[in-house]
Amino acid sequence: MVIGNYIKIKIEELFSFYKKLEKSHKKALREINISEVPEMVYNSNAIENSTLTLEETTDIIFFDKIKKDHDVREIYEAKNLMNVIQTLQNNQKEKLSLDLILYLHRVLLTWIDDHIAWRFRSGDEWVRVWSHIWANPAFVNWLVYDLIRKYNSDRSYFIDKIAHFHAEFELLHPFLDWNGRIWRVLINKQLMDFGYPPIIIPNKNKAKDYYPLFDKYLKMNDYKWFSEFFALLLMESLNKRIQLLTAKKIITLNEWAKSNNKNVNSYLNKAKRQTIPAFRKWDKWMISSEFEW
Repeated sequence: MVIGNYIKIKIEELFSFYKKLEKSHKKALREINISEVPEMVYNSNAIENSTLTLEETTDIIFFDKIKKDHDVREIYEAKNLMNVIQTLQNNQKEKLSLDLILYLHRVLLTWIDDHIAWRFRSGDEWVRVWSHIWANPAFVNWLVYDLIRKYNSDRSYFIDKIAHFHAEFELLHPFLDWNGRIWRVLINKQLMDFGYPPIIIPNKNKAKDYYPLFDKYLKMNDYKWFSEFFALLLMESLNKRIQLLTAKKIITLNEWAKSNNKNVNSYLNKAKRQTIPAFRKWDKWMISSEFEW
């Protein structure tokens, strides 16, 4: 087991509370999932250097409009990723498979690049990033199939399973493009398969919090940092839903700290470590106004 017992117990406690709330709040939880789609789309695309802002992404998704000129590719990137997320949310019982991954890739590249859509790298389609050469294209199809097979038979703790799959998928880099967006939506597909809510990998601080995890896996073949990263994001997602469904009023953590004469930086650190039930909304940490510490 990679995830420590303390984090594992904390997740199980939050999950148990979440499942109790889920029984009588199915519609509310569905609305929360829908409300998160712009943030999911914005952050995943921004990680890949899209110039769309969160507000612009929200306008595209909910109102099908854009306020200023952007490359048309970025518009399709937002719409297509939205379609993939909604497809997975609406078809939660579909099993993770090679066909599903290829289908999602086709949806992601609709009206963008049909030539590389719905297929893995093959022939002489080698990919190099700096000094690292990704998987041999002659074996990519089999390697992805084998990765899925091993994932489905893995009896490890669910976050460790997902983290290992995520790290290995990166090493394979099976597509010529859009690998990152695919593996990020697959994380949420896998979490939903276990009955958990989706997470949002934030674009902010990606160079410090996210990118180094791949480098560590390459150098040390250890995915524990992915497990810890996903665990914190999952606790945040669970806390968000619990707080939204039970708190009388949600305020910013900054407001809460001021009204309770607390050091805001100290509590921001606690929020990041998920030692308090705080969550992010539009990149601001939020918490129940009645929270006591």
